Amino acid sequence: MTTDSNAVPRVFLLDGSGLVETRRRVFLADSALLAADELLLQDADQALQTGPFSVVDKKAVPPSGDKHDYMSQGSYWWSDPSRPDGLPYVHRDGEVNPESQQLDSARLGSMCSAVNALGLAYFFSDHELFAEHAALLLRCWFLDEATRMNPHLEYGQGIPGHCAGRGKGIIDTSPFSWLVDAVGLLGAAPVWNSEDQEQLEAWFADYFDWLLEGDHGRAAAGQLDHHGTWYDVQVCCLALFLGREEVAGQILAERVPQRIAVQIGADGRQARELARTCGLDCCTMNLMAFFDLATLSERMGMDLWHWQAPEGGSIERAFDWLVEHGVKQKKWAYQQITAFDRIKFLPLLRRGGNRFDRVDCEALVEELDEEVKITADRTNLLYAVLQD
Repeated sequence: MTTDSNAVPRVFLLDGSGLVETRRRVFLADSALLAADELLLQDADQALQTGPFSVVDKKAVPPSGDKHDYMSQGSYWWSDPSRPDGLPYVHRDGEVNPESQQLDSARLGSMCSAVNALGLAYFFSDHELFAEHAALLLRCWFLDEATRMNPHLEYGQGIPGHCAGRGKGIIDTSPFSWLVDAVGLLGAAPVWNSEDQEQLEAWFADYFDWLLEGDHGRAAAGQLDHHGTWYDVQVCCLALFLGREEVAGQILAERVPQRIAVQIGADGRQARELARTCGLDCCTMNLMAFFDLATLSERMGMDLWHWQAPEGGSIERAFDWLVEHGVKQKKWAYQQITAFDRIKFLPLLRRGGNRFDRVDCEALVEELDEEVKITADRTNLLYAVLQD
């Protein structure tokens, strides 16, 4: 691992050179970044008080009998009140069952969120405490024999009365795509050494093989909605992290264009996502995954940002459609049974504005700021403002 804190970090979804420049501006107390940097440091300070997290902390025991196996329950599945035992569970799209938060998914999310905040805060501050706690969280979840997660997701998003796990459960580990970037931000930290890195890469190599070869992985790869899109993001990020560029290259060159053609209409609408009861959330989430895939394609010498299907669908048109029907329209014309947090538009506007040369997106960001106050959002540290 490097000891040069000014070296370009090994990241995949983020722009390493851009982060170095932002770090320089932060150290110079650039007023445009002050609020975001202060909030990031607050988030990292809070993260210091969390964890460590482990799959062995759950009360339930997986069907294998091994608590090291990750286990979660489908979020939208509920006990059937018409049956004495409630089985089999019934589907209520968009309605989260609190039971689903009692297994490993909440711990996984908390661990990834904390490591992301700590890794980024360490990169921008050089505060060793942030790196030390991030390393502790990573070792506890992935490396330590007593607490580590087994590298598979056989019991992800199981449904009582239906199945112990399924391919759709792989979306639980979509944060791993950003986690490996956070690990890259720890590159200059003495506390995260080459042995730690090697062991983590070995864990992810086993998990990567399971993603590609297991039945659940093959099922996720075949999903023609956000589950499949996020599966491809995860596989491609891990492929680059592990030096398996040929896998990422094949997916980005072959499967992702097929996804764009099937999932995005000629007018930019995402019909499968709009059919859900939380259509705005699903469209935003799926487009964010396509943005990540387009970012990864650049690393492989491709341009998915501007690729267009023969029928006319493209990431750019999906962005334009969502800007017109989601960002600009305060009333969403489709189903959205839960409150939507409009700050989710910020990274899409910033990234889309940059990639598609839409200076007008910053005007939309300013309007968004009047609604949800985005000045302190972390997005301002991750993505530069496009200048007119």
